[in-house]
Amino acid sequence: MRMKILSVLAAVALVGGCETASEESGKSSSSGSTALKLAHTANAPAPASVGVKAGTQQDLVVNVGDRIFFGYDKFTVVPEQATTLNKQAAWMKANPSVTVTVEGHCDERGTREYNLALGERRANSVKDFLVAAGVNPERIKTISYGKERPVALGSNDTAWKQNRRGVTKVTGAGS
Repeated sequence: MRMKILSVLAAVALVGGCETASEESGKSSSSGSTALKLAHTANAPAPASVGVKAGTQQDLVVNVGDRIFFGYDKFTVVPEQATTLNKQAAWMKANPSVTVTVEGHCDERGTREYNLALGERRANSVKDFLVAAGVNPERIKTISYGKERPVALGSNDTAWKQNRRGVTKVTGAGS
């Protein structure tokens, strides 16, 4: 699992570092770059990567980001994480047939029951943010996995930080 995450992060970094001029931008002096700047300013998702089908989980992961992270024993969305959720909301608006499930996760500390409740609050915080950003609540389901599905193994700050997360998964129409 760790290798999959590292592979995705490497792919995102590679894609983010590459820029290809389109034929349209070669024909006009600045309209293409202005449109791109306006799209990013409006929190619209980035143009789809080559070979990635729009509206899929891979599209969400590569072009937007599928997860945010929470502080210890916290479930509120902080400004650093709001950027990712604003991109997710714009992506969902651009892909109106997509439905998602937001997963709430916790680190290994605490009881199973406590972490299931905290994971539920985290998933609902993500859903509430997306709904406030204009996404139809009928398109978003939530589930808590508590501490049952860690992405990083270990009993240290690094692992715990990675495991305190909310993950958005495409469940319908784009899968």
